[in-house]
Amino acid sequence: MACEKKRLAELAVLVQGELVGDPEVLINGVADFDSAVAGEITFVADLKRGARLNECKASAIIVPASVTEISGPAIRVRNPYLAVARIHALFVEDPFAATGIDVRAVVGNDCQIPAEVAISPLVYLGNRVRLGQRVTLHPGVVVYDDAVLGDDVVLYANVTIGHGCQIGNRVIIHSGAVIGSDGFGYATDGNGHHVKRPQVGVVQVDDDVEIGANTCIDRATFGKTWIKRGTKIDNLVQLGHNVVIGEDTLLVAQVGMAGSTTTGNNVVIGGQVGLGGHIHLGDRVMIAAKSGVHNNLESGAIVAGIPAIPHKTWLRSSAAYAKLPEMVRELRELKRKVGELASALKPGGDDSLGNKE
Repeated sequence: MACEKKRLAELAVLVQGELVGDPEVLINGVADFDSAVAGEITFVADLKRGARLNECKASAIIVPASVTEISGPAIRVRNPYLAVARIHALFVEDPFAATGIDVRAVVGNDCQIPAEVAISPLVYLGNRVRLGQRVTLHPGVVVYDDAVLGDDVVLYANVTIGHGCQIGNRVIIHSGAVIGSDGFGYATDGNGHHVKRPQVGVVQVDDDVEIGANTCIDRATFGKTWIKRGTKIDNLVQLGHNVVIGEDTLLVAQVGMAGSTTTGNNVVIGGQVGLGGHIHLGDRVMIAAKSGVHNNLESGAIVAGIPAIPHKTWLRSSAAYAKLPEMVRELRELKRKVGELASALKPGGDDSLGNKE
């Protein structure tokens, strides 16, 4: 259900911005700069489009605070990306509708399910499952025995929550994700056979976490694998047993993290990064895409490469790598010239320098 029209003044208050122009302008949606039309609001994140502001057909525009001259209605903010995200979320918000439990869902024994839920066809709930208020379970969701889901949780199609796992409030988990599969733990005997180690821990996901499609988070061997508050995880991420992810951390697609690795808060890990086991990343660490990390990283470290090294060093190394063929040719030429000089300087050698005794 679409949000009703909003006055520009209301939107300025929502994003704590400075209003420019008519406060009574009505806005009914958000669009990008090039396609926005009357009735919509758009944004400019930097000054590259500054010369084109007059070309915009939107009824209003969100601009950086540094834009001082603008003819039409606008909202000046410090962070246009953040402002447009909040306004866009307002317009696309879909209020919860309590549809109850579909007759084609399967509900186990001794479950605690409040009246205000939306449980779709082909959902399976095991025994002793506890659901919070306003939980939405899309078709094909499986929640095993003794799992707990908090308030306002949304599980999209075919999500699996393992037995005993705990999901906090306002958690969103996208289609195909598996939370609480067995950790990858084996002991090898003298004959080279791999003996499975029981994985008896759980996964705990704290409040306001979002987990992308087809992501897998393994249960702990003992204790818990723990995703802390506010963390956002992209699609196709693999987190091993006993991993602990700090608050407000971002994990981009195809990150793979081995068991017992932990992070501090506000860490950013780029796509396809691989991390070894039993290491710790401090607060605010940033890792560039496709890097390989095998050692602890101190708070604030910015690294890249395989193995990961300080990002500035990696940039210089990458620039040098591109010049390697040219450097090899120069090295060969230098070796040839040094050889000629050495030959010329030997007693009885060819005096190619033209020296006379």
